[in-house]
Amino acid sequence: MTHIGIAGAGLAGRLLAWRLALAGNRVSLFDAKHRDDSTSASQTAAAMLSPLAELAVSDDAVFELGQRSLALWPQWLAQLATPVYFKQGGTLVVAHTQDSASLEHFSRLLHHKLPVACKAQVQTLNAAELAQLEPLLAGRFNGGLYLAGEGQLANDHLMAALAIELDRLGVQWHEGQAVKALESQRMVCTAEKHDVDVAIDARGVGSKSSLPALRGVRGEVLRVACKSVTLQRPVRLMHPRYQLYVAPRPNGEFVVGATELESEDAGPVTVRSVLELASALHSLHPAFGEARILSMRAALRPALDDHLPRVEQREGVWHINGLYRHGYLCAPALVDDLVGALALTPALSISRQREIERAGEQDRPLFLHVPSPTGRGLG
Repeated sequence: MTHIGIAGAGLAGRLLAWRLALAGNRVSLFDAKHRDDSTSASQTAAAMLSPLAELAVSDDAVFELGQRSLALWPQWLAQLATPVYFKQGGTLVVAHTQDSASLEHFSRLLHHKLPVACKAQVQTLNAAELAQLEPLLAGRFNGGLYLAGEGQLANDHLMAALAIELDRLGVQWHEGQAVKALESQRMVCTAEKHDVDVAIDARGVGSKSSLPALRGVRGEVLRVACKSVTLQRPVRLMHPRYQLYVAPRPNGEFVVGATELESEDAGPVTVRSVLELASALHSLHPAFGEARILSMRAALRPALDDHLPRVEQREGVWHINGLYRHGYLCAPALVDDLVGALALTPALSISRQREIERAGEQDRPLFLHVPSPTGRGLG
């Protein structure tokens, strides 16, 4: 039985620990915080599964990973003992009349980049068609885009369900135990070291010492409750400076976000952000003026220069990182790739690295194949 150590119990770390334990491995999971901590990037997210919406502003590789992940999510969620809120009713994209140019620009970009096989998933709606799909928006917009097949899940439900599953599978969870460094067969914590067969770093921004190109990008979200409002699916509201997203949750709750700041300040949400988000939310529908703010959260999302996620190997340690704002969109595909690679070549992380070191190429990372626009791997 292979003993795998994973540093970081966020979304990628928990999914990895779960899938590897299901495959019969012995898994140890290390995290500086406790399992119910709500300040991580995994908890500060809307968890929208929207490869089409992201294609207009992201790389083709993100779209391909998102499509694969969207197919995996319902399969994986069905394997959890605890139900997780999940819907796949598509996404609406709208804009006020004065911002119609932003919606038109978004639509042109999306249609230009969209594969032929997916073009039918993007439907242009007039006002009546929009109202039929989302009655709450009747009379408020002249039309919009419907992105069929996109989905969403409740990230807090998922993180809690994964914790239960990891306990059931016997994963050894080292809560409140920060990993200071990783070696090919060792997890180096503050007070002690743990020997493993394979070491995986999934610490997000916490991996900056190992991945110098990594940086944190600040994201802020509001969680509100408004019993008088009903949305059937996530709505994106276009604006010249940002895209507001509103993702419905059970019991009349909504996750609202838009901000993306090139800052590594992980402090509380700013007044400016609250005003902007609340104002845009109210403009989507005045009934949101009576919404109660349940929480305001900010967190740092791990990003690399090209905003593409990576699964790579350096000096015998596997890294899964750089998920940026695409964590829930891309994580299952990346995790599935890494689990598959470890199953096929469990000793790769040690033996191949030694070959590279003998060849004098120890600084070159090993990459798993991630699709790129040219069809070549990122490595």
